[in-house]
Amino acid sequence: MVRNRAPGVAIAPEPVSAVDTLHGRPVPDPYRWLETSDSPETLRWLEERGREYDREASTWHLREHLARRIRALVATDLWTPPVHRPGALFCTVRPAGSEHPRLVLFPASPEARGSAEVYGEPRTVYDPCAEDPTGRTTLDAWEPSPNGVLVAVQTSSGGVERGGLRVIRADTGAPVGPTVPKVRYSHVAWLPGTERSFYYVRRDGAQGVRGVWLRRVADGAETLVYSCAETGTVPGVRVLDGRWLLVTEGHGTGHRTDLWLADLLTDPPEKPVFRALQVGPEAETEVRPGPDGVLYLRTTLNAPRRRVCAVDPGASDGLGPEHWREVVAEDPGATLDAFCPYRSPDGPALLVVRTRLGISAAAVHDAVTGAPSHRVELPGEGMVSGPVAAPDGTLYLGYADVATQQRVLRLPPGRHRPDFWPPEPSEPGTSNTAPAVVRTVVWCRSEDGTRVPVTVFDASGSSGGSDPGPTLLHAYGGFGRPRQFGFSATVLAWLLSGGRYAVAHVRGGGDAGRRWHMEGSGRHKPRAVQDLVAAADALVSAGWCTRAQLCLSGGSAGGLLVLAAATARPDLCAAVIASAPLADMARFERMGLGRMWTREFGTAADPDDFAALMSYSPYHRALDSAVRTPGLRHPSVLLTGFDGDTRTDAAHPRKMCAALLAAAGTDGDRPAALLRYERDVGHGPRAVSRAVGLAADAHAFAAHRTGLTGR
Repeated sequence: MVRNRAPGVAIAPEPVSAVDTLHGRPVPDPYRWLETSDSPETLRWLEERGREYDREASTWHLREHLARRIRALVATDLWTPPVHRPGALFCTVRPAGSEHPRLVLFPASPEARGSAEVYGEPRTVYDPCAEDPTGRTTLDAWEPSPNGVLVAVQTSSGGVERGGLRVIRADTGAPVGPTVPKVRYSHVAWLPGTERSFYYVRRDGAQGVRGVWLRRVADGAETLVYSCAETGTVPGVRVLDGRWLLVTEGHGTGHRTDLWLADLLTDPPEKPVFRALQVGPEAETEVRPGPDGVLYLRTTLNAPRRRVCAVDPGASDGLGPEHWREVVAEDPGATLDAFCPYRSPDGPALLVVRTRLGISAAAVHDAVTGAPSHRVELPGEGMVSGPVAAPDGTLYLGYADVATQQRVLRLPPGRHRPDFWPPEPSEPGTSNTAPAVVRTVVWCRSEDGTRVPVTVFDASGSSGGSDPGPTLLHAYGGFGRPRQFGFSATVLAWLLSGGRYAVAHVRGGGDAGRRWHMEGSGRHKPRAVQDLVAAADALVSAGWCTRAQLCLSGGSAGGLLVLAAATARPDLCAAVIASAPLADMARFERMGLGRMWTREFGTAADPDDFAALMSYSPYHRALDSAVRTPGLRHPSVLLTGFDGDTRTDAAHPRKMCAALLAAAGTDGDRPAALLRYERDVGHGPRAVSRAVGLAADAHAFAAHRTGLTGR
């Protein structure tokens, strides 16, 4: 049996190793017992890992330095773009020094008198820290009613991302009606008019039929209006323009969206009559209403990098793709990552945000002809997110870049250059000067010859090829998600301390559109691993760093990627940070939300998918190494696991840590793998102090292993 050994650590008691036979192949699983998080064996094993981690972390000389720097960088008010309701603006703000964002309301000022918006001082509607001073409760989502009198808020505790959906009064915060229990990130779509009812979704069949439900606020009475027909899909619901009920069903994240539309003016809300908007095509589509009564669709249908189409929701001859009119064509060199219809002085218009290798550009187009009108002058090279439109045509959007904390930009009608909202503080002695960070794009060739871009950020003033230095190489490569370069206090702290930060735009992500995603998903997922290996080799060849100065970094699906690369090429780098990773790809469908991700990774039930999964599964590669090449030196690995993780499940980092320790044997003066394990947190948001602690520890580990001395 493979034993779990590490220098100075006793062997953990192990039940008999499990062995599965899949498609005629024996698949050993000696650490399956670690899937039970609260067994005496697992708890003792975790105690050993905790002592081991504390012992090692105490030697990381930049640990406190990075923590102080990160805390200073996040010590600012953080706002989200406001949502307009009659006489009020709703948004969230995380005040400097606070652990979590709170929901606030800006009331309309009596001074407005029907002119341009004038609002009074914000007041708090809901503060999770006031409800739970321990910081364990997070505000996951919120949605004000059409008249702004009520607000639906979703909260969860302990990181499980499944909590309560409740309705409160916007003026007092007092609860109205019973709470919906055990809801996971549901859309809330209020009925128009004065009837206090809303649609919401259940994703978990164990808590009721998966689908869309209509709920009455006063007594909690519910009616199922749409039931998901297939397993593993995710329902969604919106009410557009106070009239059109849009129901969506996602088939695999980033793969396919089915959409149905019903008219709430003609159909009873509890029995809507749905018409197909898009059902069947392998395309991902988002719908937003325009000020002209038209629905606008951002879609990958016949456009891998996305385009914008339009359809009349009241058309009697059908709503399907054959009736769509293209408004803004696909750009072959950039992905269309966000859009927002709005009312401009010249008529209906569209704000279109495109991204090239993580950098956003925003432009205004005529909503009828699609003709470009003008570019929006952004503050720098960064990321634009969450554009929303006010009734008067004012646009609000989030903006951040590598050196600039996220701010909200406000673009009044007819303007080309936005200003900040709320206005920037003008306290004496404050400075908004961002540090100078240089961005460089390096290209490499993957194993199959595909050119893969790598973005490198440097604040040291030196250049690749002349002065190699400690470098973090990050990758995600999953679910068609593009990497956009917003603000990260952790990344900036690393740069200001003298390190370099690189991102490999590997296949499986959405950096080059839907085709780039599909070329690195399912049975093609090994290509993403090969892309990352090529990126690491290119950074070393170009002189950005040496092998001993390189640390790979990734979380969730990115954690899987960096572990797969490091176990495929043990000489690739000095260290690896894998946060809440997937690792056991033979059993990922049995843990967390893995059953929902078979479109992305494949399924062990299919022999060809299984062969691809096992070709890169980090857990099994480490087990194989323990048997075939015991003592083989792998990069130093820091795994992070969160006991409340309901997405990837903390069993993955637990099992991976055990396998890496076994592969290393008893040689060496330090553990081959460390596990930083936390309770009362999960995969999603957490208190700021805990986020700072995690980030500082991870990057202090990287500094220790790559030789970063700080400055």
